[in-house]
Amino acid sequence: MKMFKNYLKSQRELIDLNIGYYLSKLEYPNVIAEGMRYSVLNGGKRLRPILLLMVLELYGKELKLGLPIAVAIELIHSYSLVHDDLPALDNDDYRRGKLTTHKKFGEAEAILIGDALLTHSFSVVTDESENIAPEKLIKIISMISRYAGINGMIGGQMIDIESEKKKVSLNTLKYIHENKTGKLIKLPVEIGSIICEATAEEYKALEKYSECIGLAFQVKDDILDIEGDFEKIGKPIGSDLELEKTTYPSIFGIEKSKEILRQLIEDSKKSLDIFPKEKIQRFIELANYIETREN
Repeated sequence: MKMFKNYLKSQRELIDLNIGYYLSKLEYPNVIAEGMRYSVLNGGKRLRPILLLMVLELYGKELKLGLPIAVAIELIHSYSLVHDDLPALDNDDYRRGKLTTHKKFGEAEAILIGDALLTHSFSVVTDESENIAPEKLIKIISMISRYAGINGMIGGQMIDIESEKKKVSLNTLKYIHENKTGKLIKLPVEIGSIICEATAEEYKALEKYSECIGLAFQVKDDILDIEGDFEKIGKPIGSDLELEKTTYPSIFGIEKSKEILRQLIEDSKKSLDIFPKEKIQRFIELANYIETREN
């Protein structure tokens, strides 16, 4: 696991270098440009862009082929966090141990900073991507907009809001998790599969893997909201309980939720059996990391 954590660290540094480069081109209005950099470069695991790079590595492609799209996905993820933290939604004061964007810059400014991150992500995809065929790029842009919108993250967020202070069904909870969190974890894996021209069987296997780890990631978040530590998570624990949200622990209890998490991790590993074992080691290690992470 130590070697894998070193790998994650090196990939995060590569991604952050590229994020910094693309965002350094933005200067005015200053509060928006500064706020975008603050929101994105304020720590973070970079799981989503790393997944895209992992797929490129799996197929022996150069990482620079997908780096602009990897950055764009992280911009979208960061925009969603900026808006999630707003008083109208989760009303959080801290993110990754630092002041949330609206606490740092103001509420109106944070709304615009989030909007700017989302819209600028498409500029990064179209202006910075090289050596990707136009028909592939169109397919990728369509997928990004779909998974980030009403049929993905936004749809999941809306049902999550509607479900506060209510007991909802397991199917509704799965919809929330699969869309609010899962779609943006599936996105880089599917984009990588498009860039690398994966076969139908390979595409299906990678898609299944991403679905399992996406749901596992959220189940783990539910568990950490109960058992986590502020110093490690970087935000107060117990927010789900405070908002009376339905979670896996609230339906199944903490121990059963941990069993569900373990099964999702095992299913994610089994989904990649069609690939040679030596080629998917990092995918296996990532699944293990998601199960055992502390933040």
